[in-house]
Amino acid sequence: MAWMNDLLARYPWILTLLYLTGLLLICWLLDRVVRRWALRLMSGLASRTRTRWDDMLFNEGVFNHLSHMVPVALAQLALPLVPGLPVDLVTVGRNVLTAYMVLLAAMAGSAALSASHLIYLSSEDRESVRPVKSYVQLAKIVLFLISGVLIVSVLIERSPLLLLSGLGAMTAVLLLVFKDTLLSLVASVQIASNDMVRVGDWIEMPQLSADGDVIDIALHTVKVQNWDKTITTIPTHRLISDSFRNWRGMSESGGRRIKRSLLIDLASVRFLDPDQIERLQKLSLLAPYLADKQRELAQWNAGVSADAPENGRRLTNLGTFRAYAYRYIQAHPGVRADMTRLVRALDPGPQGQPVEIYCFTNTTNWAEHERIKGDIFDHLIATLPSFGLRLYQQPSGGDLQAWLPSEARPDHNADGHATASGEGEHR
Repeated sequence: MAWMNDLLARYPWILTLLYLTGLLLICWLLDRVVRRWALRLMSGLASRTRTRWDDMLFNEGVFNHLSHMVPVALAQLALPLVPGLPVDLVTVGRNVLTAYMVLLAAMAGSAALSASHLIYLSSEDRESVRPVKSYVQLAKIVLFLISGVLIVSVLIERSPLLLLSGLGAMTAVLLLVFKDTLLSLVASVQIASNDMVRVGDWIEMPQLSADGDVIDIALHTVKVQNWDKTITTIPTHRLISDSFRNWRGMSESGGRRIKRSLLIDLASVRFLDPDQIERLQKLSLLAPYLADKQRELAQWNAGVSADAPENGRRLTNLGTFRAYAYRYIQAHPGVRADMTRLVRALDPGPQGQPVEIYCFTNTTNWAEHERIKGDIFDHLIATLPSFGLRLYQQPSGGDLQAWLPSEARPDHNADGHATASGEGEHR
């Protein structure tokens, strides 16, 4: 072993290299043991408990980041024991290892904040959960800012207070850099305190082409999945500065509104004659209404001259149809009885007399709502001819051709023979 002592005496850096290699090997083995055995044991124990918070801490990597601090702490303590290392190099190495430990602690804290957010979401009823993701993100920003100041102070061996005092002169720059963050923070506080938006709400914001469900509320952005499955990203502060519509009230009420009009041709509105009244009395929904209305009109018209219908009050086909439509939606099983139900005549216009159906379905499901609405209007449209009414419809090309003389129609040749059919063309 004399030759080894002579070699080490001649080249002392070899001993330093051996000690450093051994220290790195021990730290690597310690890291493997901690991550492979200790973390697995703790993970198994956490999975057997009834609580979920420990599982979420593991899933977010809190203990994984903390486990890396064990070999780093060992290296920091053992580095001064390595022979032959200059004091300045030992100081720099320990400062770098300390800064790395601060970074690991910040990453573990960030993971713990993410886990706490998941714990909050899983422990509360979804309907009462307030969006707190923006606060979690803000806490992460503050955590990493503090960690950055500590890391710099450790590396340059200066007090953190000295660095913070120098930040006072950079306040204007910081406000400019973090302008969007501050706006989003204020908006997040107002959104959460006023319960304006939650994840899962259907919101409509036409100015930003957003119309769909909120899938994420973060510090800077709110993500909306539109009905065409596209994603619209809205700056959080725009929910405060701009107007938007939240359909949560409709979802919570359990009813979805039907508000649609039938355009009646004004030329088809007339008084009902006795034969029409007798035929309409066979409708079970109209029989009580017609009986009461006839008694009322008989009392009103007592002593009134019957020379002209205009001298008294008479039943009209439009008024009777409105009464029928109202009783139809009253009896419809898909319409809520505890919400507004109206059948009203709006102001007549160039397209006829609008008769509006206003009610609420007993479901907020889109497909079911459309099915119920379609069934109601299919029935009412098909019933209109029974009252002698017609829907208004703008004339099409076929209507215009039907008004022309037969010899002037485009489906006839100059001799007046039809050419539109296949047999007329191929003789």
